[in-house]
Amino acid sequence: MELQFYGAAARVTGTCHMLRTGGFTLLLDCGLIQGSREEEALNGDPFPFDPSSVDAVVLSHGHIDHSGRLPLLVKRGFNGPVYTQHATADLSRVLLLDSASLSERDADYRRRHPADPEDRHAEPLYTREDALRAVSRMRGMEYREEREILPGVRLRFLDAGHILGSAVVELGITEEGRKRTIVFSGDLGQYGSPVLNDPETPEHADLVMVESTYGDRMHRSFQDTLAELGEIFRTACRECGNILIPAFSIGRSQELLYLFATCYEAWELEKWQVYLDSPMAIEASRIYWDYPALLDEDALMMRNNPAKLPPLDNLHFTAKVEASRKINDIRKGAIIIAGSGMCNGGRILHHLKHNIWRPECRVIITGFQAPGTLGREIVNGAGEVFIHGRSYRVAAAVHTIGGLSAHGDRSDLLRWMSGFRNRPDVYVVHGDGEAKRSFRNAIEDELQLHASIPNHGDLVKF
Repeated sequence: MELQFYGAAARVTGTCHMLRTGGFTLLLDCGLIQGSREEEALNGDPFPFDPSSVDAVVLSHGHIDHSGRLPLLVKRGFNGPVYTQHATADLSRVLLLDSASLSERDADYRRRHPADPEDRHAEPLYTREDALRAVSRMRGMEYREEREILPGVRLRFLDAGHILGSAVVELGITEEGRKRTIVFSGDLGQYGSPVLNDPETPEHADLVMVESTYGDRMHRSFQDTLAELGEIFRTACRECGNILIPAFSIGRSQELLYLFATCYEAWELEKWQVYLDSPMAIEASRIYWDYPALLDEDALMMRNNPAKLPPLDNLHFTAKVEASRKINDIRKGAIIIAGSGMCNGGRILHHLKHNIWRPECRVIITGFQAPGTLGREIVNGAGEVFIHGRSYRVAAAVHTIGGLSAHGDRSDLLRWMSGFRNRPDVYVVHGDGEAKRSFRNAIEDELQLHASIPNHGDLVKF
C-alpha cells in the first residue's frame, strides 16, 4: 500500500492524491489549480501519471479546486467510475459545465484578441462535452453507506459540513491479509454554521490527510459576524452606495440567502434591492432544496415553512446576461452577490469595474482568497487593480468577514482531529505554507500526534 501526494501539497488548490494497493490505482480528487495566470496555466500540463492507468476516482466534493480537472482526466484516457455523494454528483454537473464554458470562452477570446502568436491557436482546457462525459462516470452514494469499489478497497462517506454533499472519505484497505484505514478530510466546514450539519469524524484511522486552509487562525464568532454584517448594511445604506459580495456559487451564495431571510428585519434589508447575479448559484440553490435530509434543523424548518419568512420581494435572480448588465446602471441601493468567489473571473468583475473606484460603495469578502487572485489583491489592500486589462483605483471600503467561511478554523480542525479514538499518522495538506506549518505544530503540541507536511510527489508506504 502506498500513497502519493500530487496536488494541494505545494498550494491550497488543485487537490489530487493517489493510492495504490493490490495492483489497483485510486485517485482522491482531481482539482483545478487556481491563482495567478501562470499557476492556472499548469492545469494544461501532463498529469504526473497515466490517466488510463487509474482504476477509479473518489471525489470528496464539488468545488472546482477538487473536481475541476476530472473532465481533462477523462479526455486524456481515464475510463473508470467516479464515486461521490449523490448531491455532489448533481452539483458537479453545474460546476463542471460552467468551468468548461469559461474555458471555451477564454480560448475564443484569445484567438480573437491574441496577446502573442500562440494565442491564435488557443484551445480550451476541456469542452462542455468533456465535462458531460466526466459527470456520466459519477456513481452516487449516501452518507454512511459502505461499498467495495475495488477488490480489497471499501469506501464510506461521512458528512464534512463544508458544502452540500461534501464528504470525509474513509477507505478500508485489505492487502495480503493486512488491514489499514485511510481517512481524507476533504474540506471541513465550521461547527454550528447555518444550513448544513456539523462535520463528522470517523472513530479510527491509521493514516489521516487533513486540510489546513485556516489552520493558523480563528474565525470571528458567528454572532459577532452577524452583528458586523448588520452594521455594514445599515451604514452603507446611509452612504448611498452599492455593496458587492463576491461569492462562491456553491455554498456561500446559499448561506447568504439563508441569512438574508432570517436577518431581514435586523439588517434593514427592506431598504435594498438584492441581486443574486449567478446562473450557477441560482441552479445550485434549487439543488440545495432538493436534499432536505442533508440540511440542518433550522434550514429544514425554513424550507418546510416558507410562509413564516419575509417575502423577500426585493430579491432578484438575474440568470440572463441582459439582466446582469442592467444592474450596472444602478448607482445606489443594490446588494450584488456574484461569482466568482475569488474575483478571478465571472460577473463580479463587471460589477467591480463599475463600483470599486467609488468611495460610497462596499466590497464584502466572505471566503478564502488564493494567492495570485484578484480577491487576494483586494484583501491585501491594493490601491489599484487591473480588470480586463484596465487599471481601477480601489476607493470602495473593503470588509473581510471570516466568520462566514465554509472552511473550519484552527479550533474546528483540531476538534475534528480530536474525534479519532486511536493515534493515526497525520499528513497536513491543502493550505498555504504558514497555515500548514502552524496547524501541524498544533496537532503535535495539543493532540500529541505525529504530523507531517508532504511535498509534491512525496510517496508514503504504510
